[in-house]
Amino acid sequence: MNRFVAAVVAAVLAGAPMAALAENYARYSDAAAQSELSRIADVEMAVMVPMRDGVGLATNIYRPKGAKGPLPTVFIKTPYNELAYNARSTRTALTWVSRGYALVMQNERGRYFSQGEYEILGYPQTDGYDALTWIAAQPWSNGKVGTLGCSSSAEWQLALAAQNHPAHAAMVPQASGAGIGKVGRFQEQGNWYTGGVPRNLFFVWLYGVDNPERAQIPGDIDQETRARLVRYNDLDAKKPDVNWPSQIRHLPVNEMLKDLGEPPATFDELIARSPDDPAWRQGGLYHDDMGWGVPSLWFNSWYDVSIGPNMELFNHARSTTQDREAAENQYVVVGPNNHCAFGGLGPNFRSGDRSLGDASFDSDGLVAAWFDRWLKGETRAFPATTPHVQYFNMGENRWRTAAQWPPQGVETVRMYLRSGGAANSLNGDGRLSLEAPPAGEAADRYRYDPMNPVQTIGGGDCCNGGLVTAGAFDQRQIEARNDVLVYTSEPLTAPMQVTGFIDAVLKVSSSAADTDFAVKLVDVAPDGTAYILGDTIMRARYRDGYARPTPLVPGQVATVQPTPMTISNTFQAGHRIRVEVTSSNFPKFVRNLNTGGPNESETQGVIADNAVHHAGEDASYIDLPVLK
Repeated sequence: MNRFVAAVVAAVLAGAPMAALAENYARYSDAAAQSELSRIADVEMAVMVPMRDGVGLATNIYRPKGAKGPLPTVFIKTPYNELAYNARSTRTALTWVSRGYALVMQNERGRYFSQGEYEILGYPQTDGYDALTWIAAQPWSNGKVGTLGCSSSAEWQLALAAQNHPAHAAMVPQASGAGIGKVGRFQEQGNWYTGGVPRNLFFVWLYGVDNPERAQIPGDIDQETRARLVRYNDLDAKKPDVNWPSQIRHLPVNEMLKDLGEPPATFDELIARSPDDPAWRQGGLYHDDMGWGVPSLWFNSWYDVSIGPNMELFNHARSTTQDREAAENQYVVVGPNNHCAFGGLGPNFRSGDRSLGDASFDSDGLVAAWFDRWLKGETRAFPATTPHVQYFNMGENRWRTAAQWPPQGVETVRMYLRSGGAANSLNGDGRLSLEAPPAGEAADRYRYDPMNPVQTIGGGDCCNGGLVTAGAFDQRQIEARNDVLVYTSEPLTAPMQVTGFIDAVLKVSSSAADTDFAVKLVDVAPDGTAYILGDTIMRARYRDGYARPTPLVPGQVATVQPTPMTISNTFQAGHRIRVEVTSSNFPKFVRNLNTGGPNESETQGVIADNAVHHAGEDASYIDLPVLK
């Protein structure tokens, strides 16, 4: 054993933080990491774990060499290419094996060396359940399994948690919003929608992941041959590169991938569904009437694709009455990072254009302590005094803790959208006021042309082929447009901490039978820099519920309440609070063509003359959760 390896082993025995171990292994070259894994672990590659219907799922198993007694198991399930030789997977295995765990990594059905037909989220209620049963039955297992993963490796865990498998001792879902169908006020169907508006990111993602014409190896080859094939042949199809900034504008939307030569697949099935289609209940999505049965350590992010539904689900899991142990053991960490970038939190952290100071957080160490508590029975590793909510407050630029979400002490402050009828652009007269407008105050009007949509700059997003970079980017380029209404408060005389769910209520009208209304919340610094905090959108036809699409009556005032935004930000003294309203946020969201017809199959749009009203009974406003 060389000195460096000896130091790592000594650190493990001394209970060193997980982050330190991960950092040590990151210093290994790929070849050295593979060599070290061979030295400390027994590795079985591409074991075909049988599901109830006989389909085998390719599974890698990493166990400490010469370990005595049953082992706790960390289980990662993925649609990605993680089973062939992979530097990241090797380092993950090194980290967990060195801590005395077995690590099981499995490819979803229909992906790489796994058999069967692919379905998004990978059949968590059957394949996920069967995999846990198989792991718990192995002679090396102590019967306790913890599920771990970010994004696609997290999303499948949610519906599995509703099954309350006896071996599912704990879970760590990170950035898991695309696994949520409906929870509370959110009905996004796996983030396919926000406020009934489809998100473009999944069109790009499915092009890269879905592959109905994938290559497969014969199902009857022996285990030794299969393991050898996995090491040297990854079955990773390389599709042609796509100019997504151009392709994302393709109309009709439902032929966007067909235009690239793709055969009919998952995209074609999902784009045909409405937000209330019963088919959303037939897959692997979690819905809030399914129950909850697993202690969970959640990791979410302010600038991820799905912060609102994620925090709503955290609250829902805490309120379950079926399993009190699970309800009492829900914990969440919310960082200022982008999707799955929890390892990048550190000093001098920046989000987009905004400096957020020292955002350091030992996420790896907390995960290790969590699993030590639930899989090894080491109750002191993750003490009961651990705060249920740990969140980064932007503006203050520091971590805060709370016993609940939103924190106790939050009070609603209502701010009204007001103007003299000319809130168009940053140069308009829009203002955000604590005083309600009187009757007769003029409405603000703008023209929305779907062929010239407002561009997305920053905000919460991910996985979109480079179309949008998430984060706190300056919005002044957008606010210069005449089709963007801008409402800004006076400079604050004292700090205001806004933490929780933010509701906007708009009184609107349009010349069109249907259109969208998009809202942003912005922190304006004294130098004028306008940092986006959150954004949301609502398709007007769904204003009365997703089961009741209702056309607008041209010129008639209607109430639109977009999906809540979710943030924690302190507006410092001298800063101003800003709300933007417009009718597009593209390419983040699919454009509304304003016809009132089947938007995703149409090729021609119409221009909509839209208005936001804010007088008397038609007041438009935003409710801010202010922590006193």
